[in-house]
Order: sequence, then structure tokens, then C-alpha cells
Amino acid sequence: MARHRLRTMLAAGSTLALGLGGLTFLTVPASAASADLVLNEVYGGGGNTGATFTHDFVELANRGDAPVDLTGLSLQYGSSTGNLGGGSTPGSGNLKLDLHGTVAAGGTFLVQLAPGSGNGEALPTPDLASTTLNLSGSTGKLALVRGTNVLACGSTCAADPAIVDFLGYGGANDFEGHPAPATANATSSARGTGADTDDNAADFTTGAPTPRNAAGETGDGGPEPEPEKARIPAIQGGGHRSPFAGKRVETTGVVTASKFDGYWVQDATGDGDDDTSDGIYVFATASGAKPTVGQAVTVTGTVTEYRPSSASGPNLALTEIENAKFAVLPEALPMPAPVLIGPGGRVAPAQNPDSGGTGRVDVETAGEFRPDRDAVDFYEALESMRVEVRDAEVVGPTNSYGEMVVVPGGTDLPRTRAGGVHYASYDTPNTQRITVDDEIIYQRMPSANVGDTLPGLVSGPLSYDFGMFRIYPAQVPQVRSGGLAKEVTAAPNHNELAIASFNVENLDPTDPAEKFDQLASTIVHNLAAPDVLALEEVQDDTGAECPDGPSPTCTPDGVVTADQTLRMLTEAITAAGGPAYQWREISPQNLTDGGEPTGNIRVAFLFRPDRGVQFVDRPGGDATTPTGVQNINGKAALTFSPGRIAPTDDAWTNSRKPLAGEFTYHGRTVFVIANHFNSKGGDEPIMGRWQPPTRSSEQQRHQQAVLVHDFVADILAVQKDARVVVAGDLNDFEFSQTSSLLREDGTLVSLPTLLPEQERYSYVFDGNSQVLDQILVSPALVGKRSTGLSGRVRGYDIVHVNAEFADQVSDHDPQVVRITP
Repeated sequence: MARHRLRTMLAAGSTLALGLGGLTFLTVPASAASADLVLNEVYGGGGNTGATFTHDFVELANRGDAPVDLTGLSLQYGSSTGNLGGGSTPGSGNLKLDLHGTVAAGGTFLVQLAPGSGNGEALPTPDLASTTLNLSGSTGKLALVRGTNVLACGSTCAADPAIVDFLGYGGANDFEGHPAPATANATSSARGTGADTDDNAADFTTGAPTPRNAAGETGDGGPEPEPEKARIPAIQGGGHRSPFAGKRVETTGVVTASKFDGYWVQDATGDGDDDTSDGIYVFATASGAKPTVGQAVTVTGTVTEYRPSSASGPNLALTEIENAKFAVLPEALPMPAPVLIGPGGRVAPAQNPDSGGTGRVDVETAGEFRPDRDAVDFYEALESMRVEVRDAEVVGPTNSYGEMVVVPGGTDLPRTRAGGVHYASYDTPNTQRITVDDEIIYQRMPSANVGDTLPGLVSGPLSYDFGMFRIYPAQVPQVRSGGLAKEVTAAPNHNELAIASFNVENLDPTDPAEKFDQLASTIVHNLAAPDVLALEEVQDDTGAECPDGPSPTCTPDGVVTADQTLRMLTEAITAAGGPAYQWREISPQNLTDGGEPTGNIRVAFLFRPDRGVQFVDRPGGDATTPTGVQNINGKAALTFSPGRIAPTDDAWTNSRKPLAGEFTYHGRTVFVIANHFNSKGGDEPIMGRWQPPTRSSEQQRHQQAVLVHDFVADILAVQKDARVVVAGDLNDFEFSQTSSLLREDGTLVSLPTLLPEQERYSYVFDGNSQVLDQILVSPALVGKRSTGLSGRVRGYDIVHVNAEFADQVSDHDPQVVRITP
């Protein structure tokens, strides 16, 4: 499916339990039977086919003599071979359920979790309800944790000192003693005698689920509460969260669209208030009955705030109705007209979250709701309504998920040479961008490049996912080509040295031959076969053999060499009419450099001896031995070539290490440093709940930039006029602090900053054309001028062949600089 909401298993968190008043202070040591609070019953089949109850649940029990305060505790779930918290490092998953409430002495406490497809009976009134955790109905791991930080452990969780109690069931790779038996949609894992022997197999039995809340009520399928009647605009309310959240409601409207797991209903006339949405999404089942588009219906169900991807994450929540039933009304209602977004209709404002003077805020709960002045509020006020854009202009090409990014026709924004939207600063996020998604027209989204247009109207319900507001069109859009062509850079003259950088996107021998051929063609024909080529994302000779990381079912093979990968690429280049490149690289230690799990990506050099380029080999550099700078007769030289820069420094933890190489051309020495800085993974989205968003990943890039800067400074301290080229995927913008740190004290000059603004981009993310790849050079190559290309730099080109195109061979554009050494 498109990426919206396949509700798969989620996970969660850890800190310190607090004891207040007469409440028990939890002091249970790790790996010891709990004296009071335990997991009493765990049910993961909720709502599935044949389920007993509509929701998953966890029942806690207090076997002690005093009540226990749950403040500061959390439930954390992991799949059978996954990590608690869903991440490979602490905090990367950030999915957990923080607990609150009190468990009476000798009592139980019922936590209602995610619903499935609506099958089964309602649980007794839960003591705590959340959709954060979605448990497996057969096998998994669940921990009751002292704290609210994500543990992120995999197969050693049960021994963690933060664990209060732990259950591994079915084929789980972690458990106390032995795993409890597997469950099914109609069975749960429950303590058979109430004992806690720290052996899951002995303590838990599999049988019919028997939930019990703090009041002693059990799941007997009692009558549902009477729903409260309300119009959809009242349910949506004038803000990000519904005033009816958690309540059963009955409402009426017209079905405006439908997809595999639900449908949209909109009030036929609306309330006339632009600050409240007239539409709402009804979550149904993939196989259950749904009304027909155009029918007038009464819907009864529970209002919920569903947060895509992570219940505690940075995405905005969607107001929905779940556990719903519908009835078709005998009389017809008019289909609501779509709201035009863009020129001639409602125009999205800039990003101006009202923080009340407090700085960073959660826009869902803090600040004033102002759709007239803040883009996030503007789109929220249209959530789930029929909207349309006219003559949409494509600013992000169609991707493999069936998505493209557009702006309404005639939108006034800073543009690139191809008609894309230029991302020029953190203060101008280009809020008019909207994703067009194939959620309804599944796998029928047409191919479109940046600069193409979608003539006429594109209409459908407005939704949100993966940090972007999006339209789900009911009809396949038409595409009018803008005629975008892939660029070809100028070849170097006989006395010019061309140095390029190219992210080849997780290249390894398991990739199809077509990828190698397309990369080779790009290098030969579009990059004019540069003399030196710094490659990023070169994987080892067996690729990512465990794409989900090491686990009991997949053991990494330990291969770290990339000779076969580089041989296949260089042979493809020769077959495409290019030169016979040689290469240099240093293999990483196994599983230490980040990237795709078990792929062991690294940077590497290709170079052309046929053009007089020679590599100066100084042996000794390896995965952990740093290269340095030495003075040989007044000239700078590397101690090891190739060599890694400070490879054991914490700045490179789980990240690619830069590779320094010493080259000669026409008797001149040129130092080239290939880089692939820490990725932007974990940064909060521009259009998310937290404003302004936090860019947590940049802290590591700042550290990396300082190390590379200082290494170049060491070269220049020995030889002021040394020719140094720093190239690669820096994963940061030309206006960022990362770039500033590299350029500090005039040590390096960033070439992207010298290009016209409409040419400054190497990557397109969510429709923002931006610089992630850079080439920086030492002052000796650009002379004394601070603007414009000059000195020994004869040309610099970001070669636009990938980022703007639907048929890209990599998601990055390569770049090349021509110098006269």
C-alpha cells in the first residue's frame, strides 16, 4: 500500500518511578521476581479476525500491600526479533506508552491499546486508554519499565536494570527463563497462578482473554454508551484536537471519498467557519463494509486523535472516528464543493506558530490557533475536507511510493532553474507545498518530473502523513511535460583537473545490472568522465544481507570489502565508453559506519591514470588508524594515503568516516577529502507538531565539520598554498552551521554559495530543492575574491540529472569542479 497507515506493530520507552503520599516506591532489582507490580495479562489480537475484543490490552496487577503509583513508568513493546522502542539506538524509535494512574493494593489496572479491524466486543472501561502500542496477536515482547526513555534493546532486554517485569511470548528472541507460548486472535498470555518466578513459560498460560479493570469489571460485552449527537465541524473543533476525543458520537454527512481502510464524510453544508473543518475520516477495515461515495450516512463511533507513524512522535494527529458503524440515509444530501487552495482560493500563509512568547511549542496544545497566519493551522482547518488545486506545478518528482509534491499554479515562491522551489533558509519553509498521494488511486500515479504541470483541477480529501499535508486524488491526474532534460557538464581542458562527487545510493553487487549501467552512463556522458571521483554510499561485496539488522534469523556475514562493488562499477564505465578507472578505499569495521543495516557503506575514490592523474600511496591507513599531515621539504604530505580522518573520534560513531587521498597531476599535488556526514534521520518535520522543529542530527555534523576543518587547517599550516578539495554528501545546507564550521577562518570556500541561487540544489526533499552535497576548496584555488568563481577554479557545476527526475538512478545530483593545479 502507499505509506499512510498500515497499522503495524509499534514499540516504546524508560526513567524513574515516583512514590507519592502512601504509594509504594518501586525498588525491585533487575532479574528478580517483582514483589508488587507485574504484567498480569497481555492480549494482542484485538479487533482482528476471530478476535474476542476490539482492542489489544495489558492488565497490570499489584500483589503488594500498598497502592502503586504508575507515574514515571512505561510500557515498551518490540516485535519477536525487533528492539524495544522500535529503534537501533536509544530514542530512534521513540514509540512508547507512558503510564499514569494508581494500582490499588491487590488490584488490577486495565490499559486499552490499539484497535484492530473492529471485530470483537468492547473491553470493560479501561483505566488508561491509548493507541500507542499495537501488539502482535501471536509473538512479541513487552516490558514494564522504570522510566520513559526508549530502551531500544533487542535480545538482552530482560536483564536490563530498568525492567520491572518482562514477557516474551511465541517466537520472541528475549524472555525471562523460557518464552511463554504463542497466542492467537482469541487468546492471551495470562499469569496462571499469579506467581512471578522470572520464567515466562512457567508463569504464563495461553487461554481466553479475561480483562479486568480497577473497578473489577470484566469484559462481558455490556451495552455501549449512548452516543452524543454532533455535527462534524463541532467534532473537529477550532483547533488541532477534537473536544470530543475519546467520546462516542453520532454524526451525519456525505461520503466524499473511500479507500482500503476507511472513508471520508463531510457535512453537507458546513458551519460557515473557515477555522473549523467540515470533514472527518472514518477508520474502517480493509475487508469490512463501507458506504458508497456520494451516499448520505449517519456514522456512530468513537472520536480519536490518530498520529501517523508514532503516537508520541513529531507528526501532527488526525481527528478520526473509529469502531464505527454507518447507516445510509433515505434522503440524498448535496456533495460539498471542494475548497480551492492557492491563487484565487485560500492561500497558505507562512509558518508563524504562536508560542505565547515561550519559544518552541507543541502546536496541538500550546499557542493560539490562527489559520489566517500560520500554515500548520491553515491546513489543519481543512483536514479531511474536499480540496482542490488548479494547474498544479510539480516541485518534487513522482517517487516509488506513488507520491509527488506540487504547489498550486501561479504560486509566488523562489524558484530553481527547472521550476522547483528553492529552499534558501530555515525561515522560509515554502508552506504552499502539498503532496499528491496515490492512497486512493493505488499504484496509478503518473510519472512526473520537476517543472511538469497537472493541468486542470486535482481534487480529493486533504490528509497528513510523514510530515506533509497531502491530497488523495480520486482520479488519476494528467501530466503536461515541462521538457526537463538531464544536464551534461563541460569536459575539462587538457590542463584542467576535474574532481567530482557522486552519492551512488547504497550500491552493491546485488543491485541489478541496470543500475550499474545507468550510473556508468551518467559518469561518462553527463559528468564527462571526471579525473577524480569521490563516491558515497559504496556498500560491501554482499550488500545489506540483513536489511532489518542482525537478528536470530539473520546473522551478518562479516564481509566488509567492496572490491567487487567497485570492480562492477568501473567495468560498467569502461563498457559505456569511459576510461579504465582505478580506485582506492578503506573498508570499515563491520557494522560500525551506519547506513543501510549490514551494508557497511563507505566513501571511495576513482581516478584516471590515462589523464595523468596519479595516486600517492602511503601505506598504513586502515579502519581505525588516522592519517595525519607531515612536512616534507616545506610541502604538506599525508602520513597515510589513503587514510581516514580521526576515525575513532566520537563524532564518527555509527557514521561514515572521511577519506583523505593525495593525488598528483602535471607535477602538482592535490589533496582530496571524500565525505559523507551524518544523515538527517531523526530531525523533526518542517510541518510537524513541534515548532520550530528540532534538527537533532546536526549536532553530530557540527562535530564532524570541526574535525575536517581542523585537518585542512593542518595542511595549510604546513603549506599555505596547498590545493585542497573537500567533497561529498555533507547532508546539510550551504547556509547551515555545518557549512560555516567548515569555512571558519577562511580555511575553505564553499562553491555552492558562489552559484546563482536558482542553481543551488543537489537534492529534492518533500518538494524543497536544497543543497546537501558540496564541494569546498582551499583559498589557493579561488584567489582573493570572495564572490564568483575565480583563481584556479575554472568551473563548478551541480549536474542536475537525478533529484528532479522520476527515473533517477540516485536521489542525489553529482557535482564537479574543474581546476588548474
